[in-house]
Amino acid sequence: MNTIVVAMRATLVTLVLTGVLYPLAVTGIAQVVFPGRANGSIVVDDKGREVGSELLGQAFAGAAYVRPRPSSGGYDASNSGGTNLATTSKKLRDGAPDDPATREVDETFVGAKDLATAFRADNGLAPGTEVPADAVTRSASGLDPHVSPDNAMLQAARIARARGVAVERVQGVIAAYTEGRALGVFGEPRVNVLAVNLAMDRQFGRPAAHGAPGGVAGATMLP
Repeated sequence: MNTIVVAMRATLVTLVLTGVLYPLAVTGIAQVVFPGRANGSIVVDDKGREVGSELLGQAFAGAAYVRPRPSSGGYDASNSGGTNLATTSKKLRDGAPDDPATREVDETFVGAKDLATAFRADNGLAPGTEVPADAVTRSASGLDPHVSPDNAMLQAARIARARGVAVERVQGVIAAYTEGRALGVFGEPRVNVLAVNLAMDRQFGRPAAHGAPGGVAGATMLP
């Protein structure tokens, strides 16, 4: 009997410490020290509306915006994941088109070669222009919120035409929102797609044509 009582007391104490007090303490410290990140790094527009998270990529499609890298999950935050294809994969390079004989859509997959061709065409680039790897490959999560500075800069001319401004002004905004390596060592320079697109809307105004209702045009918004 004594053993059961001791075990119950130990269970109760452990439950209170690890299931109540510790989570409350950690949550309270996080809310004081870095509340923004603790609450999901939510981004708001100039009207205070929540338009996404700086940690999650969105499907910007409008010509007036920096577009993210391809996603294997359609930028669905509830179903993140990559392609799990190796760099030597023929499917990754050439894709897996529909079967012309049966016209069935079993596993349609656009390969890097076709993505590169589409990227050049969309941005008015010469056929032989080198395309950054992140413009034609999908991230491991399918929700990468960043693109490389080279990727964003190659889109500047298209964005400038769509917005009716000088390309140098668009390039300036992209440069201003280019983040360096963490602690100057870790990672690579990058551009947060949502942040730079919001900045261009603030500086140049929202385009007349919108790709999605509310929030940022051409993007898949949080409710």
